[in-house]
Amino acid sequence: MRKSYLYNEIADNIADKIKSGVLKAGEKLPSVRNLSREHGISINTAKRIFLELEARSLIWSKPQSGYYINSVSYLKLPLAEASQPIPIANTREPDLLMNDIYSTMRRKDLTLFSIGVPSGTLLPSAKLKKEIQLATRNLQDGGTDYEPLQGNVKLRRMIAARSLAWEGNLKDDDIVTTNGCMNALSLCLMALTKPGDTIALESPCYSGILQLAVSLGLKVLEIDTHPITGIEIDALKKLLPEINVCLLVPSFNTPLGYCMPDNNKKEIVSLLSEHNIPLIEDDTYGDLHFDAKRPKCCKSFDKDGNVLWCGSVSKTLAPGFRVGWVAPGRYKEQILKLKLIHSISSNSLINEAIGNFLLTGKYENHLRNLRRTLQENYQKYASAIATYFPAGTKVSRPQGGLALWIEFPKHVDTEKLYNQALKHHISISPGKIFTLQEQFQNCMRLCIGLPWTDDLELKLKQLGHLAKLN
Repeated sequence: MRKSYLYNEIADNIADKIKSGVLKAGEKLPSVRNLSREHGISINTAKRIFLELEARSLIWSKPQSGYYINSVSYLKLPLAEASQPIPIANTREPDLLMNDIYSTMRRKDLTLFSIGVPSGTLLPSAKLKKEIQLATRNLQDGGTDYEPLQGNVKLRRMIAARSLAWEGNLKDDDIVTTNGCMNALSLCLMALTKPGDTIALESPCYSGILQLAVSLGLKVLEIDTHPITGIEIDALKKLLPEINVCLLVPSFNTPLGYCMPDNNKKEIVSLLSEHNIPLIEDDTYGDLHFDAKRPKCCKSFDKDGNVLWCGSVSKTLAPGFRVGWVAPGRYKEQILKLKLIHSISSNSLINEAIGNFLLTGKYENHLRNLRRTLQENYQKYASAIATYFPAGTKVSRPQGGLALWIEFPKHVDTEKLYNQALKHHISISPGKIFTLQEQFQNCMRLCIGLPWTDDLELKLKQLGHLAKLN
């Protein structure tokens, strides 16, 4: 444990010095042997530190010479602003532009910066096909029968086992499987609310959650949100008397990509529990952390079953498989009743296949590669934005996940930019779809889950040119 801690500590310390400018672009780092001697670590551990920094695109190696500092000019881009939505519950219908965007998700002629999932080329499709074949042979009925209402036992055991990494300490009996995370969120909201109730959300917020809330007849209260730390707790406190339920994506949410600090998560869990306000936690992106360690969840601090923790593999492994789950705490019976009414059972064959994929360690191996790719993509996207986008453009600094939030100068209309970009076979997500209020018209979300190529960089250059003309 000590070696692992020391390795992470040294790598993060060097990374911080590079990002802060203490170590300058082009400077040479100490040799592997000198780093080993300086910190009292093995040569192999020192090599691992350099490999980690190289994977983060912070350094590069020159054969027979050593390691040198990369340029991190993208970090000089100004940070996107914290949101300040009007503190009034809203029943306005979500912007229909979202429907247009998602209608293009299968078009092969478009560069889909607009769809927040990893490209299929980054997913282990061949291995998953083998798991489905294996599940067909192993299930007694070949996967044709209903599975238990609570869900596949193997899958629930593996989800529970993985919760140990973030101190969730769940058991398989704590978990109910669902048809993707949106189904889990839907079951939670139906169990906890009635039409006319008020739900508190981050601002900006994933457009699908906004649509779900409004479809259930809920009033949406958008909370001030900082692009690094998440919702402003003081703003939440002032609005508590109006709130019936709170739904947050505290780890690498879309579109901001922030990771709420542990102390904030703990305080929010305690605050909501004290006021008997349920917290629905969407942890879809939690496994996509850029740092060495997975962040804790709000569920980590839940002492009385007031947090309903939801997740899925839709953003990490297989969007089309629709495998999700919820650990509903004290609301388990209500969730099971609703699942029986709305779906009876999850997909037996697919859930068995995913359960086995997690059991054999293949999922964690895949995640390591995917996380490295997403972090490198973030840096390359941001560098391209610094080079090609209009002066004054601001960006988020995601600590994980799939999204990059862009804030243009006020005169840029991203709905207009969306329509212009489509003519160049580029699809983006304008900021107005992430709110029910009149805000974010000069913002957009870009998905960083596409493989980086020369053509992709050209598309970002075209997008920047169009924004300059806007």
